This record gives sequence, structure tokens and C-alpha cells, in this order.
Amino acid sequence: MKLTTLDYAIIFAFFAITLIIGIVVSKRAGKNTDEFFLSGRNMPWWLLGFSMVATTFAADTPLYVADVVRQNGVSANWEWWTFLITGMLTVFVYAKLWRKSNVKTDIEFYELRYGGKPAKFLRGFRAIYLGLVFNVLVMSAVMLAAIKIGGIMLGLSQYEVVGYAGIVTVIFSAIGGFRGVVYTDFLLFIVAMIGAILAAYYAVNLPQVGGLTALFENELVASKMSVLPDFNNTELMMTLLVIPLAVQWWSAWYPGAEPGGGGYIAQRMLAAKDEKNAIGATFFFNIMHYAIRPWPWILVALASLVVFPNLESIQAAFPSIEAGKLGHDYAYPAMLTFLPKGVLGLVLASLVAAFMSTISTHLNWGSSYMVNDFYKRFVKPEATEKEQVLVGRLSTIVLIILSSILALGFTNAGQVFHAIIAFGAGTGLLFILRWFWWRINSWSEISAMISSGIVSLTFTFNEKTLFGAENMFPAWSKFPLIVLVTTIIWVLVTYLTKPEEQDVLEKFYQKIQPSKIGWHKIINKAKANGNDIVDPTVNTSLTYGIIAMLISTLMVYGILFATGNFIYGEYQLALILSGFVLVCIFILIKLWEKIKVGLV
Repeated sequence: MKLTTLDYAIIFAFFAITLIIGIVVSKRAGKNTDEFFLSGRNMPWWLLGFSMVATTFAADTPLYVADVVRQNGVSANWEWWTFLITGMLTVFVYAKLWRKSNVKTDIEFYELRYGGKPAKFLRGFRAIYLGLVFNVLVMSAVMLAAIKIGGIMLGLSQYEVVGYAGIVTVIFSAIGGFRGVVYTDFLLFIVAMIGAILAAYYAVNLPQVGGLTALFENELVASKMSVLPDFNNTELMMTLLVIPLAVQWWSAWYPGAEPGGGGYIAQRMLAAKDEKNAIGATFFFNIMHYAIRPWPWILVALASLVVFPNLESIQAAFPSIEAGKLGHDYAYPAMLTFLPKGVLGLVLASLVAAFMSTISTHLNWGSSYMVNDFYKRFVKPEATEKEQVLVGRLSTIVLIILSSILALGFTNAGQVFHAIIAFGAGTGLLFILRWFWWRINSWSEISAMISSGIVSLTFTFNEKTLFGAENMFPAWSKFPLIVLVTTIIWVLVTYLTKPEEQDVLEKFYQKIQPSKIGWHKIINKAKANGNDIVDPTVNTSLTYGIIAMLISTLMVYGILFATGNFIYGEYQLALILSGFVLVCIFILIKLWEKIKVGLV
């Protein structure tokens, strides 16, 4: 595919602006680790919110959406739509708790909540486990998407893509730090969103597709349009809707949707000016992520069914695609090859933007674990601020190299998504409860982490003999069984091991002020010893937070499906849903007056 001079000019202008921002903030970013990893903890909610949503835009996300929509229809997006519930729980319950903790990373939290050698081990192990292993796994999916986009749109080999993309991004991430990431994310999101909308517009109006009406009347597309799976197909209904809604959202750990908050979402909450800004950032992110962005990707995926009805048609159109990489996710970049000049350059720049935003965030976040929770904590406690920044910059280089190598071995983004979901199954409930149940200890987390991985691998290696219509368990039961076994193990370990020391628990409660629910024993014991750890000026009630979480979840789903029905031409249902959204907004405004009491 040949790009014009205009296309190249747009792409290079975008690269130049991004690198200039990184260079401008580099001196301040290198000042100390608070600046390099948290931009001085003085960021406003809107900038952090844009950064969160830009990070989760990711170059692999539109490819993943194309993959699931082409195979199982629009309803297949419930696999990730249900994480909205997790996100809203973070907004109204956990955002203020994270900001109060004042830790530098969410891994540092372990030695705030727990004590002794187990907490020390947990912090070090999780730093490597998440910052290196899982982080590289997620980045490899994004790098894989770049390989597919670069292969179809630019004719580059997979080695050329990882080389070019990796070098530019790692230079920007290493010099600009977190401040550079956040500043450029604002630009990256705008460019990425414009690109996604333009891609959808041109895809729907291709001569082969014929516009929205012709698209929705096409036999191949009509069967994929429903936002709910076929209730007569038990396997699909359980896999795509019931399990995600009933189990997955609270039980699985996934970057950007961690139960109780965590990862780069926690990093941005910790970088906020105060608790109100932490809440505002996560609320803005969840609205934009789930309600605003999906439909442009979905429309391109549906249009691709008309132009490329099967994998064979994609392979025929692009014979250079390696057999080991061919998948339905290739349909998204394949559709972009029909874009006119200028628009093609902008859309390609938008995909570069999505790639750079996600990778730069993961590099900075992962290196924060390597520096704060491993190098400084275990290797060289006396390390100076400048030395830590240097180690952080070197860590970004190592992370990008490892993720590039791993990307070469994957076929599609769905593989990585399901691998991460399965590996983190059963740990989510612990992450939710550890703030509100004093009895959870270091061994609870260690056992949950280890058992989740072992159970997941065991079930995966024996999948053909354990799961399926003719086997011991139905195919859809694999994930909930991993959750059940993992949860039983960590709960048993919790009761079979000693609780944390009283002074550790008292210090944690006094600093964080979570709900009194689950902490009565510690509060009463502290009071008996003459230490009142409850701050009467802080509103610790969970009631309004839980109600707000439920109402806001319904509001965002209302916006999502109202938008979809407007696009489908179902105007009556769309207007009803819009009215429902307005009612939810009114209730949330009233609830906020109750929630904000006691916030900094």
C-alpha cells in the first residue's frame, strides 16, 4: 500500500509534536522519582482522565473488537463491557482510598496494609510478576497489533515494525517520564478518536458496503447486530453475558480494570491533586472508555463482514500475511486500506497515537515497579533520586525489548486477553475486600496469586478432557471453576494463618479510614488500649458509594445502547434510553452531595 506525501507529512508532524513534548518536560521529569513516575502528584482530574482513556485506547483494541464482532457479533463485547462495573466501584469507593494512601505505586501498598517478611516478599514478587511478566504480556498484544497494522498498511515486516515502533516510543518514554506521558495522552486521545470516527465513516460508505441502511440489511451483518447474545445458544449466552456479568467483573484481574483499582489506573489516582480529582479522573475515564468509543470500532467490524466475509478473503487480498498471524483481527487494518489520501495518514497517525499512548504508559508504570518496589527496596535502598530515574529509564528499554520478542510468537490479541483473564481469575475478590476486612493477610494474597496461576494452567492443559459437551464440565464453566477453586484456597489460607499484627492494622486504618464494616474488632481493641483510630470528620459510609456505582453503571450502559440504537435507526428505543440516562444523571448529582462530604 502506497502512502502519499500528504499522508507521510501528517504522520511525521504527529511524531515531531510528541517528541517535542517529551523533550520539553524531560528536565523536570528527571528531577526526582515523584516527578518521573507521578508528575509531582499535582495533576488535575481532566488531564488524568484523558490519560487513562488514551492508554486503554490501544492499537490492539480496535483489532480485538473486530475479531470478536466478526466471530460472535456485537454482543461479544460484553467480555469487556462488564468491566464497567469494576471501574465504577473504583470511582466511588476506592479512588479516595488510593489517594489517601499516598504511596508511590500500588505495589508499595503491600507494606502499608501488611507487615513483616511476608509483606516484604509480596511486594518484591508482585513488582516482578506485574511490572515485568504481566506488563510485558500486555505490551506484546499491543505490539502484535502494530505488527499487523504495519504489515498491511505500510508493507513492513514484523521485525521492522517492532524496531521502528519500539525505538520511537522508548525514547519518548525514557526522556519525558509520567508528565510527558500525561501531556501527550491528551493529544493522542483526540487524534485517536478522530481517526476512529473517520475510519468508521469511510468504511460504512464504501461502494461495496453502500451506507448504514444497506449495511444493516446485509444478511451477514444482520445476524451480528444484537447487543445481547442468542439466549437459545447456552454456550454463547453463558460465555459472553452471564459469566462476565455474574463472575468476571469482580473476580478477574485485568490491566485498566483491576477490582479495587490498581496498575496504571492507580498510578494516575496517586498523581491527582487530591481525592476529588482522583474520583473525577476515574469517572471521566469510565464514561469515555465504555460509552463513547466502542461504536466506531464496531461499525468498521460490521462493514468488514461485507468486504471480507471470511479469513480466506483477507488472505486473498493480502497474500503477504504470514499464515501464523492470520486472524479476524486483520479485518480492521484491512478496511483502512480503502481510505483516501490525507485521511489515511490521519487514521494511521491515530493508530500510532493509540500505540504510543498505551506502550509509553506501560513502560513508565512497569519501570516504577522495577525502581520503587524492587531496586530501591531490595537492591540499593540508599540509591539517590537521580540514580533511580536512570534505572527507570534503563528499565523502559528492557521492557520494550522483551515485549517485542514476545509479540512475534502470538497470533491475535484475543489470545492475550483470555490468558490474562484466566491467570488473574479468583484474585479480584481479595483485592476488593482487603481494604474492608482486617483478617486478610499477606498469605491470603500470596496463596491467591500462586493458586490462580496453577489452577489456570492445570485447567488449560487438561481442557480437552475436562470441558466440553461430552466431558465432565460444560465449556463455559472453566472460568468460574478457576475462580471458585482459587477463592476457596485463599479464604482457607486466611483462616489457617495468623492475622497481621495489631499495630500494623491500626496504622493502616488510621491513615486510610476505610469503612468501619469489617474493622470493628481492630477499632474496639485500639480504643481499649487508649488509641482512638477513627477520624470523626471522615465519612466512612459505603452506602452512597455503592448506590452511586450502580446508578452510574446503568447511566453509562444507557448512553452506550442509546448511541447504538440511534445508529441502528431504532429512534424510539434510543429516546427512551436517553431519558433513562437523564434520570440517572439527576440521581448522581444528588448522591454526589453526600459522597463529597469529608473529601480533601
